[in-house]
Amino acid sequence: MNNQNDAKNRTVTIERVFNVPISLVWEAWTQPEHIAVWWSPKGMETKVIEHDFKVGGNWKYTMEMPDGNEFIADGVYSVILKFKEIRSSANFKPMTEGVEIQALFEENGDKTNFTFNIIHATEEYRIQQEKMGILNGWGSVFERLEEHLKVTSN
Repeated sequence: MNNQNDAKNRTVTIERVFNVPISLVWEAWTQPEHIAVWWSPKGMETKVIEHDFKVGGNWKYTMEMPDGNEFIADGVYSVILKFKEIRSSANFKPMTEGVEIQALFEENGDKTNFTFNIIHATEEYRIQQEKMGILNGWGSVFERLEEHLKVTSN
């Protein structure tokens, strides 16, 4: 089996263009005070519990759902290339576990091309996650990121 193809079948990809310089998008992804503002779907608050931004470092964020239950996101950074790429293992309990997330940044003049990959262990798991609304969830998160970037760039 072609490994490249296999990974593609296990991956959910979201692409955005942010109308701000790459340095601002990078800052929003790497600074806890920014992450707390945008890292959750609309209507949820994020608390940054741990943010050890280095290869091998742990991150852990909690989000309170409207029903009062807590949603826990955590992982370990595996790749950090400034202004290029952040890769991490990730769990989003109770919904998603054991995925890899990749945030890819590309300078586009004074804009930033952004690609987000969520790589699942199996194609079946990816399909299940898509049915559960993974695209809507992350879409909402990146809308918040876009709003936050607008505010911070003014």
